[in-house]
Amino acid sequence: MALYNVGEWTARLNSSFMHFRYVLSPEHEYPAQTLDCLTATMHFLKTAENYGVDPHRIIVCGDSAGGTFAASVCQELGNRRDIPKIRAQVLIYPFLQALNFNLPSHQKNAFSAFLSREHTVKFILKYLKKDCSMKEAVLAGSHIPESMNLRYKKWINPDLIPEIFKLGYKPPLPSSFLPQVHEETKELVETRLSPLLAEDAVVCCLPDTCIITCEHDVLRDDGLLYKKRLEDNNVKVTWFNVEGGFHCALGFFGYGIFSFPSSSKIVNHTVNFIKGY
Repeated sequence: MALYNVGEWTARLNSSFMHFRYVLSPEHEYPAQTLDCLTATMHFLKTAENYGVDPHRIIVCGDSAGGTFAASVCQELGNRRDIPKIRAQVLIYPFLQALNFNLPSHQKNAFSAFLSREHTVKFILKYLKKDCSMKEAVLAGSHIPESMNLRYKKWINPDLIPEIFKLGYKPPLPSSFLPQVHEETKELVETRLSPLLAEDAVVCCLPDTCIITCEHDVLRDDGLLYKKRLEDNNVKVTWFNVEGGFHCALGFFGYGIFSFPSSSKIVNHTVNFIKGY
C-alpha cells in the first residue's frame, strides 16, 4: 500500500508499519510486482519477532492496485502452514477482476475524473505490455469466450449487485468473441491479476477482511462482488461504502485544503478496523 503521511498513521494506530516499494511496470514485467509483495510479506511474517512485532497480528493493506496485490498475497499464503497466518486484510477500492467491464459501477462512473472506465482498461493493458489497440474489444467483453462467462457468472454478475447500486443500469449489448484478443490477453483472467476468480477452496482460507468501496468509483462493484464471495465462504467481512468517495481519494489525505472529506472517512474506517485487531 502507498502509505500516505506515515507519521500520522503511526500516531493514530500506535502500530508498526512495514512499507516497501515493488518494482514498476513497464521496466519490470508482470507478475514481478505481485511477486515482490509476496516475497516481502513472507519475509516479514518469518522475521516479525526480530522487529518486536507479534507475527500472529499482521494485517496486509493496499489501495487500488495495492489492493489487488494484497488480495493476491493473502490468497497465495492462505494455505501455507510453514509461516504465521495473516491476521486480516484491508482492501481499499481494489481492482479485482478483468473479466467484465460492464458492471453497474462501470456504467455509472465511466467518466470519473481520477479513474475512468476507459483508462482502467488502458492502464491494465499497459501494465501487461499489451497492444492498447485491443482496449475497445476488452471493454466490450470480446476477450472472454462464452464458456468462461458462463463458468464465472456465479461470481461476476450484475444480478449479484444490491439493487440500490444498480439505479440506471442497462445490460450491455452482446459482443462477439474475438479469439485472437483472448489469446493475447490471457493474463487478464489469472488470479494474480483477477483475485475474484479464485476457487472457493482458496477463498475460504482467507483472513478476516475489511473492504472499502467508494460511491463514485468505477471499481466499486469489484469490492461488492468480492464481499459476497468472502461471505459465501464464511470469511468475516467488514465493509464500508464511502458516500461521495472516489478512486484515489486516499492519496489526498492530510493535504490540508487539498484533502477531501472522503479521504478522512477512508482513513477513519481503516484505523478503526485495524484497532480491532
